[in-house]
Amino acid sequence: MKTSVSTADYLTRSVLEIEEALQSSLPLGWDIPSKLREAMMYSLQAGGKRLRPILVLTAAEAVGQDPKARKQAMPIACAIEMIHTYSLVHDDLPAMDNDDYRRGKLTNHKVFGEAMAILAGDGLLTHAFYAVTQASALGASPETALAIVADLAKLAGAAGMVGGQVADILGEQGVTSLEELEYIHLHKTSDLIVFSVLAGARIGGASDQQLESLQQFARKLGLAFQIQDDILDLIGDESKLGKPVQSDVEQQKVTYPFLIGMDESLALVERLTQDAKQALAEAKLAMPDYLLAIADYLMRRDH
Repeated sequence: MKTSVSTADYLTRSVLEIEEALQSSLPLGWDIPSKLREAMMYSLQAGGKRLRPILVLTAAEAVGQDPKARKQAMPIACAIEMIHTYSLVHDDLPAMDNDDYRRGKLTNHKVFGEAMAILAGDGLLTHAFYAVTQASALGASPETALAIVADLAKLAGAAGMVGGQVADILGEQGVTSLEELEYIHLHKTSDLIVFSVLAGARIGGASDQQLESLQQFARKLGLAFQIQDDILDLIGDESKLGKPVQSDVEQQKVTYPFLIGMDESLALVERLTQDAKQALAEAKLAMPDYLLAIADYLMRRDH
């Protein structure tokens, strides 16, 4: 079927829904130190594309077109944004990337200090797992919630995003190979996108075959997304990116343009996107149109 709402309108509507859900994602009744709550919400509400939570919601709807699936998926959408946000808070610390700005705002440690930024990240990481459990209260089966928790622990942890971050820290220009760079991008970035698509699809009731095809879709999409980030760090508009360009060059990070050149990097983004769309077609979803549209949007994005 064809979508009745434009991709831009769909993304805008989804972001607004996610922003509203994030506002109440940390229960007001919990006895949390006010400065910690403030630091956690400062970064969680700092804006951004909200790509990962959008993929959770979109995948949930795409499998069976069940309107309840989107509602059940919202706590998981919030959870993955918490994981992504915590990783950015820690990435920005002086011990890692030492960045002053994120999404056009001062980084967390610049506002709250390094110790509070570390603890705010820890708080977001652990609260994400609580958020996943809330899907069961909305009708998702306990078995589905458990499978999603297992995916999150693996794909956000040492075998996933954290492992990719470590490989990124250890890599350097002139030493890191193309194969090693692909490992970094697949784990540091792509694994959270894989989680997002699989989690939404699980909520939507996807079969094992559909989950396998969707995993390939998300893996290719995530790699294309990160290569596009490498490109934008060189040629992007700083005002749109919300952070300085050329930061990868200054930190001597290995990127796809550094290893294979700009033209080949652009071509690779397009090839990976087409491969992702082919994998999505093989999943035979009831309503894949918005997932397809998001893939095209990410290939063309300028921020």
